[in-house]
Amino acid sequence: MIDGIKSIFEGMMTVFKHLFKRPVTLEYPEKERILNDAFRGKFDVKNCIGCGVCKKVCPVGGIEFEKNAEGKVVSYKIDLKKCIFCGNCAYYCPVKAITMTKEYELATENPDELTLEFKGGADDN
Repeated sequence: MIDGIKSIFEGMMTVFKHLFKRPVTLEYPEKERILNDAFRGKFDVKNCIGCGVCKKVCPVGGIEFEKNAEGKVVSYKIDLKKCIFCGNCAYYCPVKAITMTKEYELATENPDELTLEFKGGADDN
């Protein structure tokens, strides 16, 4: 019986301890979350030179690109269905062509929308 009363008292102390603290959750989507600088969201690819480093360091193989006969990148694809947002591709890119944005709302009913395709390469701005 004493253990039961002790457990109730400990539970009530936990409730009172957190009663006057600021809430942890947000009223999403009415209030937007403030993201830190290290957040890794959706990708943006500009001025890719087609060196292939990103493809080699991607642990899930979610990156593909095509080159034309001159060796210039004509299309660049990232499959977000495979991506684990590790950031290796952006970190190891020698020309910083890949950047990770703070866009995190990627939910969709159409799986084809989860394949990002970027056209052009270093000379196509």
